[in-house]
Amino acid sequence: MSDEKKPPPFHNPFAGLREKLPDLPPGVQRRQEPEPRGPARAVVRMERKGRGGKEVTVVEQLGLRPKDLELWLKALKGSLGCGGVIEGETLVLQGDQRKRLPAILEARGVRKVISG
Repeated sequence: MSDEKKPPPFHNPFAGLREKLPDLPPGVQRRQEPEPRGPARAVVRMERKGRGGKEVTVVEQLGLRPKDLELWLKALKGSLGCGGVIEGETLVLQGDQRKRLPAILEARGVRKVISG
C-alpha cells in the first residue's frame, strides 16, 4: 500500500437544501406586460448641412416622451452600432443609417416609416 493521501471530498454547503426543495412554497408568478405599441409614424432622413460635412440620420415625429426618447436612442445605438444624441424631439444617429433603420423601427412597433 502506498502512503498517497487522497484529497478530501468537496464539501457543498448547499447540498442539504436540495432535499428541502419540494417543501418550499411556489415563487411569485410575474405577469409579462405586453410591449407598448410604438408611435404611429417616424420620418427618417439623412442630413449633412451644418454638421461639418458629417452625415447623420435624423429620426423625427416619433411623438415620444423625453424618457422614452432616451430609451429608444439607447436601443437604436446598440442595434446599429453607432453614436447618437437627442436634439429637441428628434433622434440624431451618426452615419447614413437609412437602409437599416426602417426595419429596426418597425420591429419596435412603429407602424409607418417614411424615408426622406
